[in-house]
Amino acid sequence: MSLIFEPYTHKNVTLSNRIVMSPMCMYSATREGEVTDWHIVHYGTRAVGRVGLIMLEATAVESRGRISDRDLGIWNDRHVDGLKKIVDFAHGQGVKIGIQLAHAGRKAELDEPIIAPSAIPFDERSKMPQEMSKAQIEEVIRAFREGARRADAAGFDVVEIHAAHGYLLHEFLSPIANRREDEYGGSLANRFRLLKEVVRAVREVWTADRPLYVRISAVDHDERGLTLEDSVEIARLLKEEGVDLIDVSSGGMVPKPPARVYPGYQVRYSETIRKEVEIPTGCVGIITTPEQAEEILGNGRADLVFLGRELLRNPYWVIDAARRRGLSFDGARQYERAYR
Repeated sequence: MSLIFEPYTHKNVTLSNRIVMSPMCMYSATREGEVTDWHIVHYGTRAVGRVGLIMLEATAVESRGRISDRDLGIWNDRHVDGLKKIVDFAHGQGVKIGIQLAHAGRKAELDEPIIAPSAIPFDERSKMPQEMSKAQIEEVIRAFREGARRADAAGFDVVEIHAAHGYLLHEFLSPIANRREDEYGGSLANRFRLLKEVVRAVREVWTADRPLYVRISAVDHDERGLTLEDSVEIARLLKEEGVDLIDVSSGGMVPKPPARVYPGYQVRYSETIRKEVEIPTGCVGIITTPEQAEEILGNGRADLVFLGRELLRNPYWVIDAARRRGLSFDGARQYERAYR
């Protein structure tokens, strides 16, 4: 029996296998943040490839929350129709699909003013962000809520809140970017406040019977930043708020890369959070082979395995893994002749 192909059920959603397409920006939207043919073909191909769950790329809840001006948006009702086309095709292939709701904060590369918890740029080449007022914080919370409402209208199965990789919600969590002296800064509980309020706002429209994920960076790879112990506590607080799975990554808060990168280098963060908090986790980070995925699942290091670049290289990774294990092809009828 292959653990990869064991179905996974949480709340009202059952995935046919444990492989998730990790959210990866395509920088291919229109200037207004709308879906293009590229997205329909790109995500449709992975649906044909029978990934258990497709997670759409970071999708901005505000115009000023885009990483670039070619990012997908969900800040306007006009975005829903294009997103729904992607969802409908995935569902037609029997594949579940989620969306990552995001705000880039100080890492937005835009002509318009950008915002952050404190007026600290990402690096010496980056634009100086505005320190957010209470009114702007409330605007962002509403924007995440409205993004989740539109995700519901588009028919997504899963919503993931992006609180990793140095973007806005991670900026509030990390003492590197958050130097505030009000109730949103200082202690870890205070720095967690915005993420908590975003989760609660999203849950007002994304009901408790549906899966809600949060992606975190477990460590900042910088002595001034978040530690794994901090992230265990963050995961514990998220569990109390009814989050169903922690998607565990790392880094992105500072411009330097981790000191050591190797296959599965982030899996231990997922494993620690899963065991200490007793919450389902997903892991990511140079996972390329079915053997790696089987080891991770078999040793209880994660519940779902997120593949990134490997699914860019091979959208039919799941079908290939099934064939290598002697399992029958369960894919598009149009491709059956290739597997006889």
